[in-house]
Amino acid sequence: MRKKGVVTIPQEIREQLDLQEGDQLVVAVEDGRIVLTPASVIPDDQAWFWSGGWQEKEQEVDEALAAGERGEMFQDGDSFLQSLADEAGLDLGEIKRRADV
Repeated sequence: MRKKGVVTIPQEIREQLDLQEGDQLVVAVEDGRIVLTPASVIPDDQAWFWSGGWQEKEQEVDEALAAGERGEMFQDGDSFLQSLADEAGLDLGEIKRRADV
């Protein structure tokens, strides 16, 4: 440990945990040990939204909207679900029976 309590995390551990300069860590004392845990700035239940694949689709939608494109409009929930089933090549009636809707 250096002045002001600065500690260097070994490179192999930084690489293993994909830690980058500026990442935040939670510091705790457990059973007389110092425990460092990478802090998640994004709540775990929202991490899917920030995944690369999801963000690519968000960008596509933003560009389509900026170009004036609009999606299909549906009169009710069943017509929307039927459209999804058709696009996936599935039978909506069978899906509803299995889901007991």
